[in-house]
Amino acid sequence: MQAEDANDSEKLSKGWNGRIIKGSLYSFVIPEVGGGSTFSIKVTWSQKLLYHEGQFSLNVPFSFPAFVNPIGKKISKREKILLNVNSGVGKEILFRCTSHALKELRREAGKMGLLYDAQVLTWSGVDFNFSYSVYSKDLFGVLLQSPFLRDFDDRQMFCCYLFPGNNQSMKAFRKEVIFLIDISGSMKGDPFESAKNGLLSSLQKLNPEDSFNIVAFNLETYLFSSLMEHATEEAILKATLWLSDKLTADGGTNILAPLKQAIKMLAETTDSIPLIFLITDGAVEDERDICNFVKGSLTCRGSISIRICTFGIGTYCNHYFLRMLAQLGRGRFDTAYDADSVDFRMQRLFTTASSIIVANITVDDLECQDSLELLPFCIPDLSCGCPLIVSGRCSGNFPESVKLSGVLADMRKFTIDIKASEAKDLPSDRVVARRQIDLLTASAWLSGSKELEQKVAKMSIQAGVPSEYTLMVLHRTLSEEKASETILIQDVCARLTRKIYKYYFGDCLQIPKPACLIPFTSMKPGAQQNHPP
Repeated sequence: MQAEDANDSEKLSKGWNGRIIKGSLYSFVIPEVGGGSTFSIKVTWSQKLLYHEGQFSLNVPFSFPAFVNPIGKKISKREKILLNVNSGVGKEILFRCTSHALKELRREAGKMGLLYDAQVLTWSGVDFNFSYSVYSKDLFGVLLQSPFLRDFDDRQMFCCYLFPGNNQSMKAFRKEVIFLIDISGSMKGDPFESAKNGLLSSLQKLNPEDSFNIVAFNLETYLFSSLMEHATEEAILKATLWLSDKLTADGGTNILAPLKQAIKMLAETTDSIPLIFLITDGAVEDERDICNFVKGSLTCRGSISIRICTFGIGTYCNHYFLRMLAQLGRGRFDTAYDADSVDFRMQRLFTTASSIIVANITVDDLECQDSLELLPFCIPDLSCGCPLIVSGRCSGNFPESVKLSGVLADMRKFTIDIKASEAKDLPSDRVVARRQIDLLTASAWLSGSKELEQKVAKMSIQAGVPSEYTLMVLHRTLSEEKASETILIQDVCARLTRKIYKYYFGDCLQIPKPACLIPFTSMKPGAQQNHPP
């Protein structure tokens, strides 16, 4: 349901038989469970596949604490995992490794079915891990999907993807990196130590021909060096000592001042990737002003403009601000909710941000499409460790192929033709739903647009993905009850009619709007239905 609907107390009355669920931990009580009863719980969620060196990896929580096993006599239990893999491309899937013994059930081009079924005395103590690769030298394409019959948006959906693969001939750009690290009072203790360790680990990933600098900030700014330093062992050692001996977490937070300083230092960069890597756990009052400043500052600056990557620590910082800042800077965003994961996730983000092989990417043929919506609106670079995915909607006939262009590390032009095809047996809208909702929510936050908020809410409800503007509702339906569902037949028929006319006559024919709406309510068997004249 939309968040604003929660203000309607009638919808939360006892007759509605439901309740609102908020937060990241969901729990509910199953009352009056008799001995020997069997009940099942179905949970649906979505998560990203990890991609590294041409290999896809999936990790699903499947370890259970010891106290869930009955005390006393050990009783045999059944564990079952049914895994269906659809790569989205008609290429052979190569099975790599798994944590549980999987039996292959079926295999066809681009698809695979696997099963784990075992009798155990204690529940699993390890998570389920599975990895695979797709046998293809080049992985790229455009997936097309028509809108649903009751879709709130009647434009065609598309998803353009390009994977870097293991092409060793494509070298990564040289980098000039400035780390902006928050040392305000809220970073004191584990957050600062974890962020410092992540920064030092990231420095070790630089090549000697790369250069770097560090700006620490609270209400003041503290510069490691007045000039950019080459990433030699000596310079990295000096930076390590400076971070350990010269800095303490204290005071408030001012992000704009160090950001302006970093942009000024990188203004004259040529033939390399100028990168600002922001690390913070705080929120500031002038976040929208910062975004607007960056939007005006990064345009028309040399052959390659400054990239901005943002990393948030904890739940207090404004993730929508950090995501929007990264999007404006053609960079990437990530976050760690606890100190233990800061080092790992920061290194992963920096590895992606610092291994760019194609920059300044454009998709030429999409610009001619009517009512084009492209997400993200600033297309990020292609990195060795991360695929490029651009999705959106448009009106009219989608071209048979699109041309993707960019710049390589040696400043040569990169061009590739990507063919479009229908997404068969793959709900591409669900695949990109989480990404699109996050991007549009950040845009709604920056612009304050109520129209965008309503759009995000509709996308959230349609895709079944939580959002900032919707609430999850748990509703109990008894087996003897059958909820009535009202469907506007006229709306469905009108959409079908438009599709049929468009197929035979194109876009030139005007179809008259219906004169009336005839609601249809599904009924129980034996009930009578009175149709209006």
